[in-house]
Amino acid sequence: MESKNAPTLDQFQQQVSELLLRHRSLLDVLSKLGQSGASVNRAVTKAVTDCGCIELNARKQQYSDELNLQDAKETLESHLAGSLCEHCNEVLKNELGRNLFYMTALCNLLQIQLDEVVADEYDKCSTLGLFNLT
Repeated sequence: MESKNAPTLDQFQQQVSELLLRHRSLLDVLSKLGQSGASVNRAVTKAVTDCGCIELNARKQQYSDELNLQDAKETLESHLAGSLCEHCNEVLKNELGRNLFYMTALCNLLQIQLDEVVADEYDKCSTLGLFNLT
């Protein structure tokens, strides 16, 4: 099988700009972005409840301020068991792709470069580390 070079974020953003004809309105794009996010959630939910290839076993995280970073990583859980089957993996990748499409369309309408968004977030993660999402 031939390996393909992944398109750059800039190339993807340009392609979305060329393809986005129906949903040029900011409100249309916002509603499609929300709808696509809900579809991602639904695809994960169906993998648990309909297919059963993954299981959810959620409970309170056992975390202590005394834990060092490595111990915290080993203690905290994803609450996820199993792995996506081929079908659920394909469905989820499709839904994530659609979500990425509409997020990129929103960037286009607001004249925001997607690669700058990724670079800025990368820098924040690098600088703030664990404190980024707290």
